[in-house]
Amino acid sequence: MTIPPPAPTAPILRAAQPTDAGRLGAILFQAQQRARWLPKLYAEVEMIAFCGVMIDRGWVTVAVQNGVIQGFVARDGAEICSLYLAAGACGQGLGAALMDAAKDTAPMLWLRVIAANEAARRFYLRQGFREAGRSDGSDTAEALPNIRFEWHDFCQKETAA
Repeated sequence: MTIPPPAPTAPILRAAQPTDAGRLGAILFQAQQRARWLPKLYAEVEMIAFCGVMIDRGWVTVAVQNGVIQGFVARDGAEICSLYLAAGACGQGLGAALMDAAKDTAPMLWLRVIAANEAARRFYLRQGFREAGRSDGSDTAEALPNIRFEWHDFCQKETAA
């Protein structure tokens, strides 16, 4: 008889710690490998180092579920630099929880999504982001067309007025 895995618990959001860089880098690397439209520019060790830099700068919040980091968001001021979930963690509300945490700390957020990433585009539209511009991607490492999305907390602005 096979024992089913435990039901997912509510995620715990916390600031990333330096020891989390390996798990975050693995999540980022796996996402790169799964995206057929994305050039494979970086090795996993480079992604771990990149995540370490973001953690050291205090940009990263992780979502922990059943004791395992299942996703993260990295935010530099108003810019969402990264939001990634582990394989199999989509559709459980983790991305929305991470985005809600970012929204709670800023009246405006912005990010860029590679135009070919339809799932991310749909996610951000569901989260209240709106398209604010397009680029041919010549200013990014991937050199792929991208879309700038912005989110504004209009309720907060109206209340403050």
